[in-house]
Amino acid sequence: MDERERIARAAAGDLAAARDLYEAHVDRVFRLAFRMTRNRELAEDLTQDTFVRAFTRLQTFRGDAAFSTWLHTIAVSVVLNGLRRVRRLRSHEEDFDAAESLGAPPPPADAHLRRRLAVALDALPESHRMVLVMHDLEGYSHEEIAAAMGMAAGTSRAQLSRARAKLRELLADTAREYES
Repeated sequence: MDERERIARAAAGDLAAARDLYEAHVDRVFRLAFRMTRNRELAEDLTQDTFVRAFTRLQTFRGDAAFSTWLHTIAVSVVLNGLRRVRRLRSHEEDFDAAESLGAPPPPADAHLRRRLAVALDALPESHRMVLVMHDLEGYSHEEIAAAMGMAAGTSRAQLSRARAKLRELLADTAREYES
């Protein structure tokens, strides 16, 4: 059974076809959510929310774009909304440093570098960070990013370029530390 047939059957209520669609796409949706949130539990919740929203709207899928593009458009929307909710609740969370002490400590240089990278990524505008994560970490093409985020492919390229330049600027001190 090809994907179009699976989609039609899932839209008609076939749970096995829906399960096949889920299994075919869940890993990529989860990776996107995890890279954007850097929180496994939140990424799992957002992945499930993505599929709930997608399956309730499956009848609206027209097939103009690939199913994966349509699904990732939903995922981007769900993740951005989830991040907005988290920001509102952030004042009630434990401090990042306190959370690090909960698990086994990473090697010192790696922990420092990861922390600096996390801070630098957080300093990027949300759309720039999303494009950088989707392109450089997840391997999406600019056309896929454009379709998922509702922008032109050229805008995606420009935002990626700006995000990389800003990261270089923000991490310049760290690079000098490792050169010496």
